[in-house]
Amino acid sequence: MGKEEFERIVGAAKEKIVDGEIFQVVLSRRYSLPFEGNLVRFYNRLKQTNPSPYMYFLSFGDRKIIGSSPENLVRVEGRKIDSFATLAGTMPRGETPEKDAQLERKLLGDEKERAEHLMLVDLTRNDLSKVSAFNSVSVPELMEVHKYRHVQHLSSHVVGQLQEGKDCFDAFDAIFPAGTLTGAPKVRAMELIEELEAGRRGPYGGAVGYFSFNRNCDFAINIRTLVAHRQKAHIQAGAGIVYDSVPEKEYEETENKMRSLLYALEAK
Repeated sequence: MGKEEFERIVGAAKEKIVDGEIFQVVLSRRYSLPFEGNLVRFYNRLKQTNPSPYMYFLSFGDRKIIGSSPENLVRVEGRKIDSFATLAGTMPRGETPEKDAQLERKLLGDEKERAEHLMLVDLTRNDLSKVSAFNSVSVPELMEVHKYRHVQHLSSHVVGQLQEGKDCFDAFDAIFPAGTLTGAPKVRAMELIEELEAGRRGPYGGAVGYFSFNRNCDFAINIRTLVAHRQKAHIQAGAGIVYDSVPEKEYEETENKMRSLLYALEAK
């Protein structure tokens, strides 16, 4: 999806927000290009150029999914539930330490980004409360800045304790798909995504991880990911749209999020 079309659907989403149908929706665009290179080499470059908490290379016959996701969806260890599924609010990295610090201050002071982030924190708290013991959901980390190679994000950490009779499968079911990839309210946001985006998302915005035999789990949100299929590579990135979003800036955010994968593709 090109710049003009993406800005058009951002405008359409803003109309839905003004009409009161929704508070926020995360719209994404896909970039596809020919690729016949060595995917293992690409993965190794990605580890060097954009190291992230979740690195993965998944092979499904002639379809490969290669990612460097910075964002946790849900983790269950014993009775504890963790979610960093509020990695929302984005700025590029600065070329110098001074410029980087300036952009960090700009991110922390951006009322739009802060309001959007708090909305998603509340959504995550609500999701976890469905399977958490009464009064156990808390936010030990709120709007901290996490820095990666090409972008920096506002991040919050939401935790809870599983209710008796609930397990890791219930926790996953309660939070999937991530609010940071849909919007709020979640169901109406997904309906608008289906209506406005050019095609089905496929793996993008899903989850990559595991359920273990001891009923623990750990899942990443499937972002910063390349899908390779039949000599083509597909990259997808999104931006959270709210009532005062500027379409051009939302397009720039998707460009910034794609940059790490494109850099690894171009590296020699």
